[in-house]
Amino acid sequence: MNDSTANRETATEVATLGGGCFWCIEGVYSRMRGVIAAESGYSGGHTANPTYRQICGGDTGHAEVVRITFDPAVVSYRDVLEVFFTVHDPTTPNRQGNDVGTQYRSAIFHHSPEQLATAQALIAEMEADKVFPAPIVTALLPATTFYMAEDYHQLYYSSNADQPYCQYVVAPKLEKFRRKFAELAKE
Repeated sequence: MNDSTANRETATEVATLGGGCFWCIEGVYSRMRGVIAAESGYSGGHTANPTYRQICGGDTGHAEVVRITFDPAVVSYRDVLEVFFTVHDPTTPNRQGNDVGTQYRSAIFHHSPEQLATAQALIAEMEADKVFPAPIVTALLPATTFYMAEDYHQLYYSSNADQPYCQYVVAPKLEKFRRKFAELAKE
């Protein structure tokens, strides 16, 4: 049995998204209906097995990303992307708020031609509707090797909700998700 057959039998799909700090993105998707796993990690660079310290230095070329495994019978890839474009700013190159550097770039690492087409169509719609005051700069790239981030980055918000960064940066993104996508929230 090949991977695509196994994937169909288990009815899951994978999305890999970079939208600034992975603590924010993972915090949202781990609370979304249909999401089986949201794992923080690194993609899009040239260094094998990078560490967080290396990523922060900006020399590896990686973006902080979240690999989202979801059930497309419960939530569509388009839904996943609509949430993505709501909880981060896709118009700022290499930055999200005070987080600055190529590791914080907005990127969609597509896993299939269908995912690419869905992302392109959604971006075209948002641009035509002038959803954002500036052009969308989200990079659309083929999925590359995903390197899992260190254990302490996994489910970071769930374990550190009282930490100031979580209170002032992650929590407002979660609230925005719950407000706009109440029907997709697990809670």
